[in-house]
Amino acid sequence: MAKEEMKIGEISKPRFEFRSFGQCFCEAHKRMARLSVPVPEKVWERSSDEIYIISRKNDINNTKIRGGKMDIKTYVKTVDGLEQWNPLMKGEFPISAKVLEEEVFPAFMVEMPKLTKDTYTYEEFIAMVKANPDLAAVRVHKQRFGYMVNDTICEVGNVLING
Repeated sequence: MAKEEMKIGEISKPRFEFRSFGQCFCEAHKRMARLSVPVPEKVWERSSDEIYIISRKNDINNTKIRGGKMDIKTYVKTVDGLEQWNPLMKGEFPISAKVLEEEVFPAFMVEMPKLTKDTYTYEEFIAMVKANPDLAAVRVHKQRFGYMVNDTICEVGNVLING
């Protein structure tokens, strides 16, 4: 049986994630670099600017927008400190009212805004988020360094929130 090739950035099934937050992970960064097998140059260092949509009424779904695309994933369970997440939705702007009504706003667990059009631009969607007191759009800048250790994608990242 052929081993399934792992592609960085491709999301197709539930996966486990672990995060730690602090000021300096220099030793962990060095150790992962030493243990890593070679990875494609495009993942050595990556920077991104994203918008996370956070909901006061929901802590199980994670919604982010990066490069004009929205991803929603949902928390499944925690095993040995690793959180398992399952992709729920991937969409692009402009986004249909049907997707907003059936997938996006139910994931936020907030009252559905009145939709009067068939599709909505990114700017119109963000205006809906800002108009809802239970939602917030948070700017996140990430600088990530990628590794592959024991057939597992690993990253060390610097994260700036609303900076």
